[in-house]
Amino acid sequence: MQLNEDEAGPYQAIPQPGASWEPEGHPATQPHEYERGGTAKLLTLFRPATGHLRAKGVLSAPNAVLHPWLIEQLTEILADIEKKHPAASQLPEEERPVCARWETWLGHPPRNPEPPLRIVLVLDNLAGHLSYDLVRWFFDHGVMPLYTPIGGSWLNMAESVQRIIVSRALCGQHPKDAQQVIEWLEQTVAGWNADPTPFVWNGNRRRRRERARLRRLAGSGAAMRVCQPFVS
Repeated sequence: MQLNEDEAGPYQAIPQPGASWEPEGHPATQPHEYERGGTAKLLTLFRPATGHLRAKGVLSAPNAVLHPWLIEQLTEILADIEKKHPAASQLPEEERPVCARWETWLGHPPRNPEPPLRIVLVLDNLAGHLSYDLVRWFFDHGVMPLYTPIGGSWLNMAESVQRIIVSRALCGQHPKDAQQVIEWLEQTVAGWNADPTPFVWNGNRRRRRERARLRRLAGSGAAMRVCQPFVS
């Protein structure tokens, strides 16, 4: 199973930019008072294959807040995996699929015996994510952390779903305080999970963009991507 983890925010409790429906001639206005109501963040654990999103709004996300929440969520997921695929029934490491072996992700055989690999966790390359206690917990429970490179946070699909959630929750709104920001974000997450959208690399959206690009370049959907010269 692949999961993506990220912390979204901070989001301020101030008037948020965005479109809104208003009567003609009466555009939306913002209050002239500039009052800050605090900030909020959104802890997210996203499964791209199903689109399901686990999230929690918090006022701040230090290690003391993030790590217990992440371990709690992963423990629930691992318990569900264990029910469906007990560890006792797993194949030996050398007989497992390539993507389900520690060696594939580590680049070498594990130096110590590890439990069967259950989750590949993509997360940002932050100092808190590299702490020994957290990484040791990952390995002890069959979780392989994969850290995005510097400047490569776009590889973490949790950021993509966060942009959707934040836009739906806050666009054009004026939360009064950080707690209201948290409530709106969590309500939007609940709405998303009611009908989640799976995320797929090279999916239909990318193919539509490629077709549109070909039409712009050649004026025809039948244009060739790579043209070879004719040889007489």
